[in-house]
Amino acid sequence: MAKNNLTYYSIVVALAGFLFGFDTIVISGADLPIQKLWGTSELFHGVFIMSMALWGTVIGALFGGIPCNKFGRKKTLFWIGVLYAASAIGSGLAPDAYTFSFFRFIGGLGVGASSVAAPIYISEIAPAERRGRLVALYQFNIVFGILIAFLSNYLIGQFIGEGSWRWMLGIEAVPALIYTFMVMGVPNSPRWLMMKGGSEAEVKSLLQQINSGVQNVEEEVLAIKNSLVNKAKDSLFSGKYSKSIMLAFCLAFFNQASGINFVLYYAPRIFETAGIAADSALGASIPIGIVNLIFTILGMYLIDRLGRKTLMIIGSIGYIVTLLGVAWAFYSGAEGFMVVAFVSAFVGAHAVGQGAVIWVFISEIFPNTVRDGGMSLGSGTHWVFAAAITLITPLVISTFSGTTIFCFFAFMMFFQLLWTLGVMPETKGVELEELEKMLVRQD
Repeated sequence: MAKNNLTYYSIVVALAGFLFGFDTIVISGADLPIQKLWGTSELFHGVFIMSMALWGTVIGALFGGIPCNKFGRKKTLFWIGVLYAASAIGSGLAPDAYTFSFFRFIGGLGVGASSVAAPIYISEIAPAERRGRLVALYQFNIVFGILIAFLSNYLIGQFIGEGSWRWMLGIEAVPALIYTFMVMGVPNSPRWLMMKGGSEAEVKSLLQQINSGVQNVEEEVLAIKNSLVNKAKDSLFSGKYSKSIMLAFCLAFFNQASGINFVLYYAPRIFETAGIAADSALGASIPIGIVNLIFTILGMYLIDRLGRKTLMIIGSIGYIVTLLGVAWAFYSGAEGFMVVAFVSAFVGAHAVGQGAVIWVFISEIFPNTVRDGGMSLGSGTHWVFAAAITLITPLVISTFSGTTIFCFFAFMMFFQLLWTLGVMPETKGVELEELEKMLVRQD
């Protein structure tokens, strides 16, 4: 292993995203069967069944920066794999709603922590000119996991029948254990090692191990060292990082204000509302996964070419058009196929815009000394709003029309477009230490 180490390590760590995508979406196939099995109310179902994993995700994201900082990115990623495996097995075997909720919560901790640790790790080992598409590998694996979850749910539902939801959830243990074994072979992050007192020689050796083609390694080590001078005790909320905090918060907020998790988590239920038969709703979800994957690949290709801001502008316009299209389909009665088509186009707009950008951008805009805390803040914001939306979705679907719901999301995306045009900076091709000089107030 030589020059391919950088790509290999990035792929292995990004596999945490596959488990993220699979774990969060696999519940869509178990949504209605579980509610019927345990006879839960809409409120109980939203709070304890559908959104419990997301509340675990909130905690995992908000506090995931702590083990990342104290024990390192690598060890954190290893234990994330253990959490995924335990959740899959426990959820599949759960005898009641409360046990099920507990193990889904455990999986949520893994999802939240992975959305902090994996982007941080990849951003810290990647050169500036490749950082966008390498960190975007994480998002690619998220949507690949989503697609496989949709396909897995559909196939298991077709061939196993009654009780198939247990297999839908339990099968995740297989990729979780494979990932856990593979991540043991990646090295520590050079930037984390120097932050924790590692020698310049150790950091230089790691940089060369990760990317043997790196040039001016001494200059890179010096830049990392200088970025840490007199900053070891800096607080994320000291005021110096207010611009980075604002950018991370707003990007994460708008991500969920688009309604993306509303659609992905409840796709079968939305399609049933649009008049698609229950036995066809799972199959109708598959195009969403395919479109998501294709446009994520496109986003990965473009992110280091067009830049983060340009993709956000393209995605925002796509959001507005497609969300209004879904609203029109519900309003006009042209439901069924038209709803599936517009929802799939909406997911494509997300994948090439927010989906490709969010984890890359947030992992870039915080300095070395507070990157773990900043990533936790951005990721935690994302998941707080995701959990809140998922919690109230069953009640919202039963209370408001599809037209009203999707018009609201389109309205929010208009504000995202204005924010992107007026506030969001471009980070394409800029070294992490240079971004610190751009975004952090220099005392």
